[in-house]
Amino acid sequence: MSSTTSIFPKNRYQDLSVTDLLVQPVRQWLDSIAVGDRQAARLLCQLIPAQCPFERDIQLWGHHLLLIPPMSKLNLVYKELVGLRFRSLWFLADVCGEDVTPYC
Repeated sequence: MSSTTSIFPKNRYQDLSVTDLLVQPVRQWLDSIAVGDRQAARLLCQLIPAQCPFERDIQLWGHHLLLIPPMSKLNLVYKELVGLRFRSLWFLADVCGEDVTPYC
Protein backbone atom coordinates (compact mmCIF):
# COMPACT_ATOMS: atom_id res chain seq x y z
CA MET A 1 0.00 0.00 0.00
CA SER A 2 1.58 3.22 -1.07
CA SER A 3 0.53 6.64 0.06
CA THR A 4 1.57 9.74 -1.78
CA THR A 5 1.71 13.20 -0.40
CA SER A 6 2.14 16.34 -2.38
CA ILE A 7 4.99 18.68 -1.64
CA PHE A 8 2.76 21.55 -2.72
CA PRO A 9 0.45 23.07 -0.11
CA LYS A 10 -3.27 22.60 -0.58
CA ASN A 11 -4.99 25.55 -2.19
CA ARG A 12 -6.76 27.38 0.63
CA TYR A 13 -9.67 28.31 -1.66
CA GLN A 14 -10.19 24.78 -2.97
CA ASP A 15 -12.85 23.80 -0.42
CA LEU A 16 -14.79 27.07 -0.55
CA SER A 17 -18.10 27.41 -2.35
CA VAL A 18 -18.73 30.05 -5.02
CA THR A 19 -20.69 32.13 -2.51
CA ASP A 20 -17.82 31.99 -0.03
CA LEU A 21 -15.35 33.04 -2.72
CA LEU A 22 -17.50 36.05 -3.60
CA VAL A 23 -18.01 37.09 0.03
CA GLN A 24 -14.42 36.49 1.16
CA PRO A 25 -13.13 39.96 0.11
CA VAL A 26 -15.92 41.64 2.08
CA ARG A 27 -15.13 39.49 5.12
CA GLN A 28 -11.46 40.40 4.93
CA TRP A 29 -12.29 44.09 4.53
CA LEU A 30 -14.59 44.05 7.59
CA ASP A 31 -11.94 42.24 9.64
CA SER A 32 -9.32 44.80 8.64
CA ILE A 33 -11.29 47.85 9.82
CA ALA A 34 -9.56 49.45 12.77
CA VAL A 35 -11.78 51.56 14.99
CA GLY A 36 -10.05 54.79 15.95
CA ASP A 37 -12.81 57.40 16.05
CA ARG A 38 -15.25 57.85 18.91
CA GLN A 39 -18.20 58.92 16.72
CA ALA A 40 -17.67 56.05 14.27
CA ALA A 41 -17.46 53.56 17.15
CA ARG A 42 -20.72 54.86 18.63
CA LEU A 43 -22.44 54.65 15.25
CA LEU A 44 -21.25 51.08 14.68
CA CYS A 45 -22.45 50.02 18.14
CA GLN A 46 -25.88 51.50 17.40
CA LEU A 47 -26.21 50.02 13.92
CA ILE A 48 -24.96 46.46 14.54
CA PRO A 49 -27.34 44.50 16.79
CA ALA A 50 -25.98 43.14 20.07
CA GLN A 51 -27.37 39.66 19.44
CA CYS A 52 -28.72 37.67 16.57
CA PRO A 53 -32.45 38.25 16.14
CA PHE A 54 -34.34 35.00 16.59
CA GLU A 55 -36.27 33.38 13.81
CA ARG A 56 -39.91 34.39 13.45
CA ASP A 57 -43.03 32.67 12.22
CA ILE A 58 -45.42 35.00 10.42
CA GLN A 59 -49.01 33.87 10.81
CA LEU A 60 -52.26 35.38 9.64
CA TRP A 61 -55.57 34.10 11.08
CA GLY A 62 -53.88 30.96 12.34
CA HIS A 63 -52.28 30.11 8.99
CA HIS A 64 -48.51 29.90 8.69
CA LEU A 65 -47.43 32.32 5.95
CA LEU A 66 -43.69 32.71 6.28
CA LEU A 67 -40.67 31.66 8.32
CA ILE A 68 -37.93 34.25 8.75
CA PRO A 69 -34.63 32.49 9.57
CA PRO A 70 -32.24 33.95 12.15
CA MET A 71 -29.97 36.74 10.93
CA SER A 72 -26.87 34.63 11.46
CA LYS A 73 -28.05 32.22 8.74
CA LEU A 74 -29.08 34.97 6.30
CA ASN A 75 -26.13 37.30 6.65
CA LEU A 76 -22.94 35.79 5.25
CA VAL A 77 -20.76 38.34 7.05
CA TYR A 78 -22.54 38.22 10.42
CA LYS A 79 -19.49 37.01 12.38
CA GLU A 80 -17.35 39.79 10.93
CA LEU A 81 -19.98 42.41 11.80
CA VAL A 82 -20.14 41.14 15.38
CA GLY A 83 -16.34 41.33 15.52
CA LEU A 84 -16.44 44.92 14.29
CA ARG A 85 -19.04 45.77 16.92
CA PHE A 86 -16.87 44.16 19.60
CA ARG A 87 -13.82 46.19 18.48
CA SER A 88 -15.96 49.35 18.63
CA LEU A 89 -17.16 48.53 22.14
CA TRP A 90 -13.60 47.78 23.21
CA PHE A 91 -12.39 51.12 21.78
CA LEU A 92 -15.11 53.07 23.58
CA ALA A 93 -14.55 51.29 26.90
CA ASP A 94 -10.77 50.94 27.05
CA VAL A 95 -9.45 53.82 24.97
CA CYS A 96 -12.15 56.46 25.47
CA GLY A 97 -13.18 55.38 28.98
CA GLU A 98 -16.90 55.47 28.14
CA ASP A 99 -19.62 53.42 29.76
CA VAL A 100 -20.80 50.96 27.08
CA THR A 101 -23.85 49.62 28.92
CA PRO A 102 -26.25 51.66 26.71
CA TYR A 103 -25.03 49.61 23.71
CA CYS A 104 -25.52 46.21 25.36
